[in-house]
Amino acid sequence: MSRGVDIRTLPLVPTPPEPAEDEVMIRWLGQAGFLIRRRGLGIVIAPYLSDSLADKYRGGEFAHLRMMPPPMAPEELHDLDWVLCTHAHTDHMDPGTLPALADNNPRCYFVVPRAEVQTAAKRDIPRERLVPVNAGERLPLDKGMALEVLPSAHEELHPDAAGQHRFLGYILRLGSLSLYHSGDCVPYDGLAESLAAAGVDAALLPVNGRDAFRRSRNILGNFTFREAVALCVAADIPVMFAHHVGMFDFNTVADTELAAQMATVPANLRVVLPRADVVQVVRPRQPM
Repeated sequence: MSRGVDIRTLPLVPTPPEPAEDEVMIRWLGQAGFLIRRRGLGIVIAPYLSDSLADKYRGGEFAHLRMMPPPMAPEELHDLDWVLCTHAHTDHMDPGTLPALADNNPRCYFVVPRAEVQTAAKRDIPRERLVPVNAGERLPLDKGMALEVLPSAHEELHPDAAGQHRFLGYILRLGSLSLYHSGDCVPYDGLAESLAAAGVDAALLPVNGRDAFRRSRNILGNFTFREAVALCVAADIPVMFAHHVGMFDFNTVADTELAAQMATVPANLRVVLPRADVVQVVRPRQPM
């Protein structure tokens, strides 16, 4: 690894320890979902903890049956300050998860693309707790912590007539560490340069790829594993969390393929493959 970042893996326990001052704890929730905690701050990104998609597509060509159970029920998530939705697809803005989070976390706010505010409200997120954002904006989260917003290309960039992007990525400035969650995204011109200028320490990237068959069924794709690695190398990001795997059989990457791809990762990049039964702790590397 480079640029002063350490990462360690802890077993999942009922009451995990509070992160130290400069630590960020990251737990994968399946698909693109992550729970992130820094001392005094709780953030969830794109939680999909229901069977909304199986209900929606029952009897269809793609049943959207889960390959993994939810690692927790939405009602078990407490002490949240922010929920971040990168776009309006159900596995990123889930009507089976978000209302329960709102009920159980009355002081939590929900960040959504400004282009999708009406969709978010229809999914029973309280309007007074919606925080709409667009690419290029910055949102303070807490003292010394902020959110920076980038456009994402879910195969293509999708700004509306007012220049509002339907698909977003987020850079979380958490004290001395910066995390980037791309949402659903493929490579696009200028992304690596933007991330390099931002000094991102860890990237949370989808690696399920894309192909003509899925596109013909309106299943939009993401980075391949190799493209995600190449983005991190180009942007000098030392840690990558791979995600968007292991949820739906028609839109994932086989474990054997991921294992083979891991052998090609360059030495200056640490790639973390998703596991719902552990917690990753990221912190600045201490000087020698």
